[in-house]
Amino acid sequence: MIRPFRHHLRLADCLASKPLPISACRPPCSTRWSPMAGCRNPHASTPGLSGIAIRLTSPSAAYPMAKNGTPGMNEPVRINLPYVVQDMDRHGNVRVYVRRHRNGRKKRIKAPIGTAAFMTEYEAALAALAGEEKPASVVREGSLRWLCQKYYSAPAFKTELKVERTRTIRRNILDCLCAASTKPGGTPNGDKPYALLQPKHIREWRDNRAETPEAANALVKALRQLFKFGISYELAETNPARDVPYLRSNNPDGFHAWSVEEVEQYEEYHPIGSKGRLAMALLLFTGVRRSDVVRLGPQMVRAGVINFTEIKGRDRIVKQRQLPILPELQAILDATPSGHLAYLVTEFGKPFTANGFGNWFRDRCDEAHLPQCSAHGLRKAGATIAADNGATEHQLMALFGWESPKQAAIYTKKANRKKLAATAAPLLVPDREGNSGNKSVPPKTRKSVPPPK
Repeated sequence: MIRPFRHHLRLADCLASKPLPISACRPPCSTRWSPMAGCRNPHASTPGLSGIAIRLTSPSAAYPMAKNGTPGMNEPVRINLPYVVQDMDRHGNVRVYVRRHRNGRKKRIKAPIGTAAFMTEYEAALAALAGEEKPASVVREGSLRWLCQKYYSAPAFKTELKVERTRTIRRNILDCLCAASTKPGGTPNGDKPYALLQPKHIREWRDNRAETPEAANALVKALRQLFKFGISYELAETNPARDVPYLRSNNPDGFHAWSVEEVEQYEEYHPIGSKGRLAMALLLFTGVRRSDVVRLGPQMVRAGVINFTEIKGRDRIVKQRQLPILPELQAILDATPSGHLAYLVTEFGKPFTANGFGNWFRDRCDEAHLPQCSAHGLRKAGATIAADNGATEHQLMALFGWESPKQAAIYTKKANRKKLAATAAPLLVPDREGNSGNKSVPPKTRKSVPPPK
């Protein structure tokens, strides 16, 4: 967030009109930056959010450091100036402008940086450009950005991605790629013709994100779907992302599944009656996702059974769930009355959002010194415990709302392997007393047949 400049006006008015010593916090050629945290390419930029950070030092020593620790007038002061950009002409001279939007009008500031005249011209330029509308960006037909916009407006974009949040993530991935450039100061990827895109280019983008394989694979997946759309609408002839394989994940098992010892450690820090203990019990003894646990409340209970509809995938298929309240969960619910329609509410008495609850529960896990644990890990822990106790695949499907036995088979196979290994381990010990039931039988000797007379 850019701090407002007018908080520093009094300091600027006290500065001398001649140039003052400055030390730029950024090189002159890189005074523009972008707050887009999702872009891994540092050369991406966002229109209208340019700025310059400078340190001003007064030549006068009449303003020493105050007793309360605040800097005096002889101390360096950092000033953030939004909408200020710099460039360099062919003679090597650095020119300073004020520009509110990319491709918008520019007002040059000729006064030296760090003077009162500079501040005066800066304020005048802001006033002259106030109210300027952002110019409409021109998207060239045949460019990668043009293909992305066609993809966003097509019905296939909504039919393939039915959840709004998923569409937003897909759009951010592609938009971030279009805003980035391969070389510093080069042409953005979105302005290049997509017909010239080759698998080697996509492999390079993927490898640049190798430290986060999930992000790299998400980019490859988004490009596969983009060009699949282009082929179906006769906008592209080939799919260059199809032959680019995914990277192997650094965490193939996904979220960490809580162990029984970790559950007991959490319970020591969050006793019965606390909201942290109630959240853990709801997640563990119902097996619901965090998007559903924030909606559970006493109005959903009928005859000891919680009745609700799953949030995930509800635009594609409606899943009605009925889960019995276990005695262990009921005891914690009775000890933690909320007085609201939802069991879990914020400190302001409002229901959590799914992301807000995830962040809040993350803090509760950190308080219990369990940084590796999360809300979704309790769902996996419940499935593991149920499978170890003998739950079948169809029982796990009914309990956790899975439509296919493929997900349930992961837990039942692990449980079966554990039981089989426990029963088979004694067979590794050799029987040295000859009491083994597997006795070796010598091969039968073949009777000799006399030759014919």
